[in-house]
Amino acid sequence: MKIFNTLSGRKEEFVPLDKNGVKMYVCGVTVYDVCHFGHALSYISFDVIRRYLEYRGYNVKYVQNFTDIDDKIINRSNERGIPWRDLVEKYISEFFADMDALNIKRATIYPRATEEIPMIIEVIKVLIEKKHAYVSTDGSVYFSVRSFPDYGKLTHQTAAEMRVTETLQAEKKEDSLDFALWKAAKPGEPFWPSPWGEGRPGWHIECTAMSIHHLGRQLDIHGGGQDLMFPHHENEIAQSECYTGLQPFVRIWMHNGFLQLGADKMSKSLGNLVTIKQALERNSADAIRLFIVSSYYRMPLRYSLEALDAAEAGIERMKQALKAEGKPGGTVVEPEQFKTRFIEAMDDDFNTPQAVAALFDLVREINRGNERGMDVGKARDMLKELTAVIGFTLQEKKAVSGELVAKIEELVEKRNGYRKAREWKLADEVRNQLKEMGIAIEDTPRGTTWKLTR
Repeated sequence: MKIFNTLSGRKEEFVPLDKNGVKMYVCGVTVYDVCHFGHALSYISFDVIRRYLEYRGYNVKYVQNFTDIDDKIINRSNERGIPWRDLVEKYISEFFADMDALNIKRATIYPRATEEIPMIIEVIKVLIEKKHAYVSTDGSVYFSVRSFPDYGKLTHQTAAEMRVTETLQAEKKEDSLDFALWKAAKPGEPFWPSPWGEGRPGWHIECTAMSIHHLGRQLDIHGGGQDLMFPHHENEIAQSECYTGLQPFVRIWMHNGFLQLGADKMSKSLGNLVTIKQALERNSADAIRLFIVSSYYRMPLRYSLEALDAAEAGIERMKQALKAEGKPGGTVVEPEQFKTRFIEAMDDDFNTPQAVAALFDLVREINRGNERGMDVGKARDMLKELTAVIGFTLQEKKAVSGELVAKIEELVEKRNGYRKAREWKLADEVRNQLKEMGIAIEDTPRGTTWKLTR
């Protein structure tokens, strides 16, 4: 199996640190708003990668963080006049609802930055002791970029070529490229005690602390969007390798391409978002997944309603092939060549477009065999096996009885009561109960709505 490594700029043979296990970290969301289609692109891409690694026999420990303290969270909570913790809990709940509706497997662990403060402080203390970080006059702590000669190796540029992205309080830095590890508390902001005074962690140090805490000092795979390469992932490498003294911090760096809406990248800052909930109102989760995997994960993907509708039709063809009965005991449709093509494609840096092409050729072979009165059972089982690797459910939606509607409405009302009482854990338990029933719920300004997911 070969994987493109952003660090080396080429495909490399994948050899994990442990021959039977894979330590995989994917950067998670900053929880101050709902998830959009760009998040679906990234997390479906890495879900497929994880599923395929597991299909090939690896035990994957998959860690995905929540950034639950950040300038954006503080600003949004102030705008809405609600406690920042309530804002965080709301959008973590929304995140799980969206990911579950897209059939994205839950991570092994979802660490939160605010739960990792002791580890974050420990890493910063070591960096200061090793002269890779320093305390500024206001009690903030900065990483000294010039202390790490390899800085820039992920993005293949020198420090002199880099654009400075952190300009606030630059006068408290020794160098304009230095970045914050610990931010001194400002009036009215959340804070935690530290050896340098009250404050909160910087963004970059959070992922270093969480990944090392839960996966160890070296990782097999670290993933995220291409927009995270600089400065976030570049900074992660610098502070992690300085802390541990080990290189490389990550064996394989993987980055998915941007989602484009027209000529622009889809992003919150540009305000050109299609939320996951909006997408699911129009198309099935399977169709959204097929639309995404029909493009190579490292390439840009242009959002297109026409392409989504074509994906919906493709999913229907797969469903129909799974219903084919053929003639048991007759000439057998052999599916092995399609499995071989599928594996060869996925072994080549998770080339899902080629893998999907093999699936549709298998669909066509099943349909031909069905028309000719052949035994398609083996081929049908293979289609079910391989589509599951990609994460398709291929399930038909069921009808809802009056009794079930009443039960759903009762649970929705129960959850709303928990939410009003800020019993977030109990509210999530009810949401999970509904999910197991095949029901997705959405909280809107007009109240809570629900719909079938299967």
